[in-house]
Amino acid sequence: MTVTEKFSSIKTESIPFPSIAQPIFTFIDLFAGIGGFRMALQSLGGQCVFSSEWDLQAQKTYAANYGEAPVGDITKESTKSLIPDGFDILCAGFPCQAFSIAGRRGGFEDTRGTLFFDVADIIRRKKPKAIFLENVKGLINHDKGQTLKVILNTLREDLGYYVPAPKVMNAKDFGVPQNRERVFIVGFREDLCVDNFEYPKPSGIPVAFEDVKEKVPVPAKYYLSTQYLLTLAKHKQRHAAKGNGFGYEIISDDAISNAIVVGGMGRERNLVYDFRITDFTPQTRIKGEVNREGIRKMTPREWARLQGFPDEFKIVVADASAYKQFGNSVAVPAIRATAEKVLEKILPYNLPNF
Repeated sequence: MTVTEKFSSIKTESIPFPSIAQPIFTFIDLFAGIGGFRMALQSLGGQCVFSSEWDLQAQKTYAANYGEAPVGDITKESTKSLIPDGFDILCAGFPCQAFSIAGRRGGFEDTRGTLFFDVADIIRRKKPKAIFLENVKGLINHDKGQTLKVILNTLREDLGYYVPAPKVMNAKDFGVPQNRERVFIVGFREDLCVDNFEYPKPSGIPVAFEDVKEKVPVPAKYYLSTQYLLTLAKHKQRHAAKGNGFGYEIISDDAISNAIVVGGMGRERNLVYDFRITDFTPQTRIKGEVNREGIRKMTPREWARLQGFPDEFKIVVADASAYKQFGNSVAVPAIRATAEKVLEKILPYNLPNF
């Protein structure tokens, strides 16, 4: 059964973000997740002509929102063979992996066995006008800087792209209240003669968690139990005794959230106060009682908003999968702002308003 067949029951008329009828550019979406890149570039008039994502739950969310499911493993030749020619931009939020470059110069051949190799291989074959890559901030110093060195050498020397210095961008600078730093790398095909590029400046829009907070009371299942709160408090005290600042954190309504991430107390470092609960009946099997201090986890919808996804975006998976998907996603507004700058270099006319 193909990926498309798996989700063939989805009704076309219920798709909130279908492809636009008259695109002004095209792009592909690698390591697509739930389509953060697609959301951003499609809003600028782009058409996604290929997407790839191996996680089945992410495929389900992607299909429900865009009307088509990504194909699977991008390392397989059968998957790469489906990528069309002639698209304008390659987008990829690829995983960070170390390369083996001992005694070598650190280029295309040294990326074999990593997922970046597959990205580079597609760039080599398809020669898109521009590339737009995203990764964790740790890429800068990963393997003592050798990983980034290989990536840049591959793009610049082996593939012939103009690649300005990568930029660490923060989601909070682009209209969402989340302190999320990520490395952006853009590049332009040599024949376009692009020799300068400026990443977008912060929008200057003031943001706070209250901008994305649920407008109505949320179910008791999102509130922590008294037992779990006690466990978190003891955990924080142990770390504090060792001089560490690690532990749970409660974000006030006028503050900015920590980065939402999968695991590593990603949810516990983004607890909030919400005193609107009236029914304290436990909805899950918890130890203890629902706390009376108004402390709860953020909801999946709040995480969606922290990443810049509109409320029309459908959440069609269980909460555990939803947290994972939004935690792994790109911050849509930061991607959109950067994509606008990329498009200014590759389109021969000004962008229309979408």
